[in-house]
Amino acid sequence: MIDVRPVIHAISRLAVAMGGLMMLPMAADLLRGDPNWRAFLAAGTVTILGGTMTALATPSRSGTLTLEQAFLLTSGLWIVLPVLGALPFMLGAPAASLTDAMFESMSGMSTTGATAFPRLDDLPRGTHLWRGLLQWSGGLGIVVVAMVFLPVMRVGGMQFFRSEGFDTLGKVMPRAGSIALQLTEIYVGLTLACALTYAALGLSGFDAIMHALTTCSTGGFSNYDASFGKFLGAPEIAASVFTILASIPFVRMVQAMHGDLSPMWRDSQIRAYLAIIATLVATIVAYQVLWLGAPASTRLGTEVLFNVTTIISGTGYASVDVTQWGHLPFVLLIAAGLIGGCSGSTVCSIKVFRYQVLFEAVRGQLAAMQSPHRVRPLRLQGRRLDADVVHSVMAMFTLFILTFGLLIVALALTGLHPRTALTAAWTAIANVGPAWGPEVTGNGSVANFPTTAKWLMIVGMYLGRLELITVLVVLMPRFWRQ
Repeated sequence: MIDVRPVIHAISRLAVAMGGLMMLPMAADLLRGDPNWRAFLAAGTVTILGGTMTALATPSRSGTLTLEQAFLLTSGLWIVLPVLGALPFMLGAPAASLTDAMFESMSGMSTTGATAFPRLDDLPRGTHLWRGLLQWSGGLGIVVVAMVFLPVMRVGGMQFFRSEGFDTLGKVMPRAGSIALQLTEIYVGLTLACALTYAALGLSGFDAIMHALTTCSTGGFSNYDASFGKFLGAPEIAASVFTILASIPFVRMVQAMHGDLSPMWRDSQIRAYLAIIATLVATIVAYQVLWLGAPASTRLGTEVLFNVTTIISGTGYASVDVTQWGHLPFVLLIAAGLIGGCSGSTVCSIKVFRYQVLFEAVRGQLAAMQSPHRVRPLRLQGRRLDADVVHSVMAMFTLFILTFGLLIVALALTGLHPRTALTAAWTAIANVGPAWGPEVTGNGSVANFPTTAKWLMIVGMYLGRLELITVLVVLMPRFWRQ
């Protein structure tokens, strides 16, 4: 039987931290004289007291976690924390229903960026700050999970990265502390640099902080119904740069912080990611100019770069209506959302690394068909690809596509328009953010979706963020008979 006490203890301590984080938006509303501060005080107090009492009732007796406990901790975190994160949305503005509050909180913690609120411009500053903090903490959490837990749990081929200096097998919690500290330093530094850049480009102090939180988490929540359409020009370029930085493996930035830049330049995943972005931007710009007759301009290039980058990274900002670009660009953007950025970053979806493994496996199979007696080991980034890595990646691809298809069908059965069902499933399972269709409001909200459709998207965001296998393992009866 699995000892769940260390898992509950760890989640309880993080719940206390989340309660403390609620005091920041409380202070923001209190300083402005907005009575909404009471909602954060109440939610924060309940969260801190509940987390403290639970932590005291389940003392941690060991600094280590078993493999089963690691699976349980990872799956449990993204249920408990979004539930707690939803409290301020129900107790204060916008006085959301349980469904809408849970949707917003899960969208924030999973860094999806879809919203259930139909009017963002009217929300108090504290509510906006809380949405940003949910995404920022969720982004940091997923980086730690990707670097500490997924390689140990051998999820989706992430065991390939265990030799990157983050080998945590058998010593998850002690090693996690030092790793999390390094990652947090990088993450905080990147966020501060982003906020200062936005402020220098003309954004107000609050707008700069809010959008820095949601840029570096590749989350995409904005405090405006127009999203990033409020900040055209240079801020779009800055957002593209920082989104790309947040989309590359954080281990490379840790190595760079220690004075070694060469791994970043040699990383084939980073080079492929940048090449994909450049190819998409060039193709869409060429299509706009040559096919649709749009005038070639710097503005066109900036617009395309920003929206391509924000979708492939799963950030989800919007500065223009991309559905007006034509059918080919729209299909390319959907494909980009199903690619994602680099493994070991805050980004979503399948990720470039897994496509590289897939292509290498296909190439190896074709070579084996041509020369059946020749032994040719699969290699990536100069290292051998073990069979378990390839099998894990194949399982990830299969589960992702099956879940995506089932989610489309389930959403369509709730009465959504086929296009809405397709893009809502896409944005949920790939944690991208935007959706398009007749039921989507002018600010991109899912407020008009049926309640069942919203809960299906919540489940999709949860499964997509934890890369499916992590959750499905916990749901297997055999897991609990260990």
